[in-house]
Amino acid sequence: MKQSHLLNRWLAALTFTVVLIVAIVISAGAFRSRPTSPSQGHEPDQETARFATTNEKEVSASAASSSDAELALQINQTIDTSNFTSARWGVCVISLRNGRVLYARNADKLFTPASNMKIYTTAIALDQLGASYRWRTSVYAKAPAGVDGVISGDLTLYGRGAPDLSSRPGKEAPASLVQLAESLYQRGVRHINGNVVGDESYFRGEPWGDGWQWNDIQWYFGAEPSALSIDDNEVDVEIKPSAAANQPPVARLSSEQPDLKLTSDIDLTKSGEPMTVGIHRGLSDNNFHVWGEFPAGSRSFGARLSIHDPARLAAGLFIAALQARGITVAGEIRTRDFRTAQSQRFNPSQANELTYVLSRPLDEIVRATNKESINLNAELILRTLGRERGDQAPDADPHRTHERGDDEAGLAVVRQWLDRKAITTKNLALHDGSGLSRLDLVTPETTARLLQATTQTATAAIFRASLPVAGTDGTLRGRLRSYKDRVWAKTGSLTYDNSLSGYLATADGTELAFSIMCNDQTSRAGSIQLIDKIVETLANYSPGKPPKAPKS
Repeated sequence: MKQSHLLNRWLAALTFTVVLIVAIVISAGAFRSRPTSPSQGHEPDQETARFATTNEKEVSASAASSSDAELALQINQTIDTSNFTSARWGVCVISLRNGRVLYARNADKLFTPASNMKIYTTAIALDQLGASYRWRTSVYAKAPAGVDGVISGDLTLYGRGAPDLSSRPGKEAPASLVQLAESLYQRGVRHINGNVVGDESYFRGEPWGDGWQWNDIQWYFGAEPSALSIDDNEVDVEIKPSAAANQPPVARLSSEQPDLKLTSDIDLTKSGEPMTVGIHRGLSDNNFHVWGEFPAGSRSFGARLSIHDPARLAAGLFIAALQARGITVAGEIRTRDFRTAQSQRFNPSQANELTYVLSRPLDEIVRATNKESINLNAELILRTLGRERGDQAPDADPHRTHERGDDEAGLAVVRQWLDRKAITTKNLALHDGSGLSRLDLVTPETTARLLQATTQTATAAIFRASLPVAGTDGTLRGRLRSYKDRVWAKTGSLTYDNSLSGYLATADGTELAFSIMCNDQTSRAGSIQLIDKIVETLANYSPGKPPKAPKS
């Protein structure tokens, strides 16, 4: 009985203690959860603030996830209900605010980029060479002119890849060759007792990009890159009605050099009949042939063609500039390239530089390259990148490093840059700097990541400004006009392939890097309009809100 009584007393005490503890906990919890009136001027305690912030993040993430899903739905529907469902589509969209991938479709698959390849070349060249980089074109001789004004021996016009060397004055600058001739005259030169040599040996490698098609090479966009390029390495052919009645039309070239030969076999036909005119240039010469039927009363028309062996043309045009300034030349045109025998190669360090001319700075060249999609410029920039920085990206095989061309060295620099930015280069196939090669293969994700990484470079603003602006300039002048000053992007186009990659600002000001690539589209109507619809959807996107559908 006594033990039972003690047990009851112990249980009662324990019960009282438990009740007391529960009461204290409830009271403390009620006090802690009591809201503080704003008029009291107290801040919420840390736990409450932490709970509220976490809840807001969850709500925000949920809203973003919802809007991303709606974005994906709209883009997928745009593609999957179009006439281009049989084509291959690759898209990658990255927020520059937080690096989040907002949309991806085949983003890690390989695509032919076309001129989107210029993004790789120009962005990395700006970062590696600097926006103020300039090309130097020099005139060398074994010795300066004597008191009689005579240069004994050959005069060498030595190119280093300047994209803007010219024989004709531009809008803001005199002709490069005229400047050189004037400078020589001012230094007392009156006669060259030797040849004029056009030297393009500064670059090592083949004159055309790997994977270029033979039927592209005769046109201006297939101009061969040379360390001594001149006048964009192209010539215009014009066909116009004859001033004499009932006579065949007149065909002429814009540059009248002895090495450029034009043959015309165009017949005059009755008014109203269809015009059929063909144009051809040999792959390894500068013999131009035009033929076909030209109806009476037809308007003039022209075509832009590339030239073969630009170094030879440059030397010929330089002789003309010298003679126009009063400097005579006893010898002939000669050329030299990297294939010249070792014993006959030219070493600038062992010659006298009589004068030189500098190109425009790289940022201006890049701007023209991207705005107007100039293939020649991109190829010269790539080779310059290889010549100037190639030793920093050697091949695993030292012999290979020694033998590779400067275009290959430039592509090695591009790969190295991407690797250092932790952008995957696995399986990429890089073959030129312009995108004219059908062998180039990149992914939309690599392209978008490159654009994202470029925003962290010192030349980020310069690069973005070089891209065409929607509805404003360059190759986007007539596209996306409702999104002026909101889309900066590089276009790309080859047979069956279109692409668009760059930056855009969304409806709420969020900046995105994007890459859209469409390959193997064989429909008569191109995929450009559909690409623009995708861009419009992105431009209307706002995290937390469903994107507006683009206008049909």
